[in-house]
Amino acid sequence: MTRFTSTNPATGETVWEGEAATTEQVGAAVEAARAAFPDWADRPRQDRIDAVKRYQAVLKERAPEMAEAISRETGKALWETKTELASMAGKVDISIRAYDERTGERYTETAFGRATLRHRPHGVSAVLGPFNFPGHLPNGHIVPALLAGDTVVFKPSEETPLTGQLMAECLDAADLPMGVFNMVQGGRETGAALLDQPIDALMFTGSGAAGAHFRRKFADDPHVILALELGGNNPLVVWDAADAEAVAGIVVQSAFVTTGQRCSCARRLILPEGAAGDAIVEALAALSDRLNFVPWDSDPEPYAGPLISEKAASNALAALQQRIDAGARVIRASGPVDNLPGAFVKPAIIDVTGVAVEDEEMFAPFLQVIRVPTFDAAIAAANATKYGLSAGLVSDDARNWDRFINRIRAGVVNFNRPTTGAAGDMPFGGLGASGNHRPSAYYAADYCAYPVASFESGAVKNIESEIKGLRG
Repeated sequence: MTRFTSTNPATGETVWEGEAATTEQVGAAVEAARAAFPDWADRPRQDRIDAVKRYQAVLKERAPEMAEAISRETGKALWETKTELASMAGKVDISIRAYDERTGERYTETAFGRATLRHRPHGVSAVLGPFNFPGHLPNGHIVPALLAGDTVVFKPSEETPLTGQLMAECLDAADLPMGVFNMVQGGRETGAALLDQPIDALMFTGSGAAGAHFRRKFADDPHVILALELGGNNPLVVWDAADAEAVAGIVVQSAFVTTGQRCSCARRLILPEGAAGDAIVEALAALSDRLNFVPWDSDPEPYAGPLISEKAASNALAALQQRIDAGARVIRASGPVDNLPGAFVKPAIIDVTGVAVEDEEMFAPFLQVIRVPTFDAAIAAANATKYGLSAGLVSDDARNWDRFINRIRAGVVNFNRPTTGAAGDMPFGGLGASGNHRPSAYYAADYCAYPVASFESGAVKNIESEIKGLRG
């Protein structure tokens, strides 16, 4: 067996240590889920609601402990992980409403009886979790899947196994039937072993590159439902906005929150040429200098913490340097934060106007500025990406919003609010390399069950009169 550890990126301390599941153990988890599926799917819906409500109660009870564990494992500020636990508990009620609204049962009376719409679960769902929101994001797949009648095999990110373990404990305390929820720990090899098993659905949150790999893997297996929530090279356009300091606040919350480790973070800031754009850059740079990147339990509290690891920081800094070497002008340089461990990096702002840079996501607090002459050019620059997750417009002119919302290509599009703003009772997902047209959040119910349309009559009746062209 392979042992691995999870470390606190803010201190280097070990927060979890354990063994990766073997291929045999992964297979046993899938077999257990398969065996549990028929009974779980056939139970009255209220049984499944009661089960996830019990899970919700345990989450609320253990919220302080779990929030601190996520902060230790990811380095995220405690104020943010407390919000994450609240979202996890809130997901239960939202998912119940979403199932009833989007995938419940419908009946229409007809002359022969009735037409009925039902939804049936797919079967065994593999859920691969990310590290940035290690509780909230996989929870957003698991709860709707369980409500729909699917059984689950969950592999947490190898960066956040402690969070996965705590989630499994909460689900175990909810007294689910044996085999309905199963967890396997490990890295890429464990994930690959899981996807080689006879699963019925893959629910994944992570990078665009990983999503592309999964699309290729299952291209010839249409039976497996893919729900891919991926990253983005997200644009934020500012146009006709007079208050540069107000704009700076929205930009900071779009680009630097969670140390830039949100898939919806703005990566590209598109500004007008001239004095108006200059004022925004100046205000943004000044505000970014005030952001407090320190360990999660610091006093005063942090704005954000480190990246998930020193390796992630090294890779992100290398990608940033590539852009600088290609000709990007440095407005604010990144680098180490005081005497803190190497996972901490300062926010960076670079101007890439006229520079050929890769259309790839930098999962870090790094923002690229692009200056353009017209609003039409701004929209064109915003859409010049293979991704399409989130986008935003900041403007005092509502007419700009009318044009922007009709022409921008993204799944989450905000006006005068950060690109990172999203609600659990709305869909969340993107286009192109950002997803596969199966948004999560409120729309997760859609990919956890499939529709079954039926014509039904309560008795066998002679329908010879409906048959045309009979000989006498």
